[in-house]
Amino acid sequence: MNYNYIIIFFLSVTLLSCKQLPQSKNLNIEFQERYTNSGFALIYTSELNNIKKLEERSLNIFHQSLKKRSIVKISNPNNGKFLIAEVKSNKVKFSNFYNSILSKRIADELELNLNEPFIEIMLVPKNSTFVAKKAKMFEEERSVAEKAPVDGIQINDLNLNESKKKKQKNEKTFNYSIKVADFYYLDTAKIMVDRIKVEASIKNLTIKKLSNTKYRVLIGPFNDIKSLKNSFEKMSTLNFENLEILKNA
Repeated sequence: MNYNYIIIFFLSVTLLSCKQLPQSKNLNIEFQERYTNSGFALIYTSELNNIKKLEERSLNIFHQSLKKRSIVKISNPNNGKFLIAEVKSNKVKFSNFYNSILSKRIADELELNLNEPFIEIMLVPKNSTFVAKKAKMFEEERSVAEKAPVDGIQINDLNLNESKKKKQKNEKTFNYSIKVADFYYLDTAKIMVDRIKVEASIKNLTIKKLSNTKYRVLIGPFNDIKSLKNSFEKMSTLNFENLEILKNA
């Protein structure tokens, strides 16, 4: 009997059965089946340099990963308002801190705070009954909107202005965090925290336990948009596909 083959066989079985530590490039991250993202949008103006024109009255957006002509639901979490829009292009280059570029029409419809244009984007499947019912209306509305003048007659309502001032005073202070990812194991979340500290030179990290099988790695919180953007752009070196910004996380 050839004992060398027996020894090699048992060594192979032993090595394969050993528990291996997760590699930094293959960490166990939970990705949602349908694309969703919360973060800050960039509102298009003619002053943006090297950005393709986006019609002010259009219901179109620029996005860096979703396919052209994708249908998306855009929501304002602060007031619950939402609308349906279409991705005009995914080839326009802009800072990855922004999850999209929106037309002025969309910003106005959602009543976004231009100092904090925080939105949620959700990809709507093309075979969705929701899209089927809204498709004709969307095309008709878009056609009318793009031909309509941007500015209309404005009537100053003193009571409305007062209510807006009160609303601004009651708004909560700036408090946002960066959601890196959700992990099944706490140990895996800790490995990611260590990796970010070394590779991105970011220190204000926390692990939030959502359940016994869900641990969320967060960066922050931040109390100003400049420091938030700075940390977000540092994370680009780690090539995460869907970093999110969460409010009051």
